[in-house]
Amino acid sequence: MYGVGVPKMLQVRNVPDDLHAVLRNRALESGLSLSEYVLRELQAVAARPSKAEVLARAARRGGRLSFDEAVAAVSAERPDTP
Repeated sequence: MYGVGVPKMLQVRNVPDDLHAVLRNRALESGLSLSEYVLRELQAVAARPSKAEVLARAARRGGRLSFDEAVAAVSAERPDTP
């Protein structure tokens, strides 16, 4: 079966020159090729939970305060402003 275990290719079009230069320079500073650097950065992004995942995890844990109680608690800690 073709495609199983074969690394995938990703092409990003329309990369602005200034962004390309920043990524290229950071890759050089890291001692990596541009492809290696971008792959490492993509792995870091993919390792972080998405907003939906964070919200789902919070919903599963349940809260100890209602929304109104949380707002009141935050407001109580803020300094009074004129």
